[in-house]
Amino acid sequence: MPPVSKRVRKYDSGKIRAAVLAQFGHVREAVRGLSDEQLERATGLGDWTVRDLAAHVTMAVETVSRNLDREEPAATALGLPDWPSATAARAADIADAVRELAERYPDLDALYARTEERVTERLATAPDARLLGTRTGAMTLADYLVTRTVELVVHTDDLNRAAGTEIPLDRQALAACTRLLADALAVKAPGASTEVRIPPYAVVQCVAGPRHTRGTPPNVVETDPLTWIRLATGRTRWETALHEARVSASGERADISGLLPLMG
Repeated sequence: MPPVSKRVRKYDSGKIRAAVLAQFGHVREAVRGLSDEQLERATGLGDWTVRDLAAHVTMAVETVSRNLDREEPAATALGLPDWPSATAARAADIADAVRELAERYPDLDALYARTEERVTERLATAPDARLLGTRTGAMTLADYLVTRTVELVVHTDDLNRAAGTEIPLDRQALAACTRLLADALAVKAPGASTEVRIPPYAVVQCVAGPRHTRGTPPNVVETDPLTWIRLATGRTRWETALHEARVSASGERADISGLLPLMG
């Protein structure tokens, strides 16, 4: 089990860059093989079809290139663990943009090829410290790429469930996604009375109350990375995960259902 830490989490930029490109490549390969019937299936994400969802994945990556093309902002305005909670305000705008993109690019593979070429070219020369004026707030490129692992992992899982695919999850992308959403929980409910364990990637303490100093903490939540991601993004309900034994919770402060989801 990794140690619990209150320090700001650091990510290996080289590994994150590679993870973003690798996961996007996995999705592109799978989308290339989808049938028309699969593309028209419902996703359970509003009225999005699988085609809409596949188009959205390209948007999530294209924002890197687009933001690098824009003027650099004066200063950072958004900490990385604050990003998940800042995404809710953009949901309606994203839905409209996705439908427009899916209609404009019926050839999804061509759209993926264009997106992959653009982001690969821009990342080849862009430094980690370069500031991006994203719609959720100004962030460094290094931090923004971590948020792209969340978008890619979450929507890879969405595609797998909706289209019946088995798109693999890059280990580094899955780890970064898990850790960022765990850190967002600790920011949302600061404290040290409850320990949330998501082996093998993350352990965080959260929720105000008595702090434990040694031994097994009195309030413990434990689950696997994919279940955690689904809980944190509202894809799975807390009660369902408990009933299906995909999450364990012990202690009077271990019910964190009121803190979920962290993003939609």
